[in-house]
Amino acid sequence: MSKTKSTLIIILLAAVAAVGGFLAQQGLQQKPDNYRPDFSLPDTEGKMRNIAEWDGKVILLNFWASWCPPCREELPDFVRLYEDYKDKGFMVVGVGIDKRQDLVDFMNSMGVEYPVMVSETEGIRIAQAYGNKIGALPYSVIIDREGRIVESHISLLTYEDVEQSIKPLL
Repeated sequence: MSKTKSTLIIILLAAVAAVGGFLAQQGLQQKPDNYRPDFSLPDTEGKMRNIAEWDGKVILLNFWASWCPPCREELPDFVRLYEDYKDKGFMVVGVGIDKRQDLVDFMNSMGVEYPVMVSETEGIRIAQAYGNKIGALPYSVIIDREGRIVESHISLLTYEDVEQSIKPLL
């Protein structure tokens, strides 16, 4: 091998190592992939809320809409779960992908007391950031006390499904 080729290979290897080191350093500064993304939305009363408000709690983050039949079906179970486990560090947080008044009317008829944030199109983008690549509803994510996403579900969930997932985290 000629001296020129050897020098070029050494330079190329050094460049690859430098780029690799830079990318590794950037990765160390980012949050882990399974850490919940941050977001803020108004609640049904117009007050801005941020998901970080519930840091330190086990969270069921539920993306839903009043016009979605499976969303409507699972909501009573989420109301019960919230009542049964809120004193143990559990929180249900809804993201309604709907008009505010439609959400409020439906929530009132179901006795929802946990916080629901209002979003029309922004909620779809947030759900995607939480792993919902196909945009289906309902979409639910379970977040542990450290803010890590431990489960996600594109489907109707029952009381028993969620209870089984959250009990070890409480």
